[in-house]
Amino acid sequence: MQKIALVTGAGSGVGKACAAALARDGFTLVLTGRRQAPLDDTCADLDGDGHIAVPADVAREGDVAALFQRIERTFGRLDLLFNNAGRNGPAVEIDTLSVADWTDIVGTNLTGSFLCARAAFALMKRQSPRGGRIINNGSISAHVPRPLSAPYTATKHAITGLTRALSLDGRKHDIAVGQIDIGNAASEMTERMVDGVLQADGTRAPEPRMDVEDVARTISYMAALGPGSNAMFVTVMATKMPFAGRG
Repeated sequence: MQKIALVTGAGSGVGKACAAALARDGFTLVLTGRRQAPLDDTCADLDGDGHIAVPADVAREGDVAALFQRIERTFGRLDLLFNNAGRNGPAVEIDTLSVADWTDIVGTNLTGSFLCARAAFALMKRQSPRGGRIINNGSISAHVPRPLSAPYTATKHAITGLTRALSLDGRKHDIAVGQIDIGNAASEMTERMVDGVLQADGTRAPEPRMDVEDVARTISYMAALGPGSNAMFVTVMATKMPFAGRG
């Protein structure tokens, strides 16, 4: 049976690498993100055929509804959702953080994951055979913060709560829900770490990064588990990054 996977934030970085890995594993991919051109580039490089790229802003209810209508109309089902789309905010004290920035970060990182999980639950419950798997992209920040990262850290802690709640609620519907917490994957988002980033003691220091393909291999492992097994929380990180002992 054809296996269908949706990857959000699929135009670059972690999303792009994980989409490629899932395609190699035999999934047919639905790629989404805000911009069509990067999605098309990702799609063109995937193994296999039948993949589609559908632009959407996951923070918008209407965009997510249209995306899932397209999935159901084209494939009739969804077996895997990787809730990967996310963004960071300006590194500023909270009293200078704009409400607009807060709202945008929460919209993408948290509301977007909720909207996609909500739509995935609905489809996975009614498809035949029913069920599927959802993997949420948490972060090392789902455990401990970086300096000046209140909105990002708040959303990632909230993702952990969402994962736990949906894992419980998904049991009776044969929907497994897990979370990958990633630390310093080499992508566009972490390029600044090479030159140095703010540390908890106020200094700036470069940080080690890891190959994004190691994240992709981890997603492959989580996605390949049978329906009776779930990797509920997996942390994959640069070995020497400041996580243990951070702060």
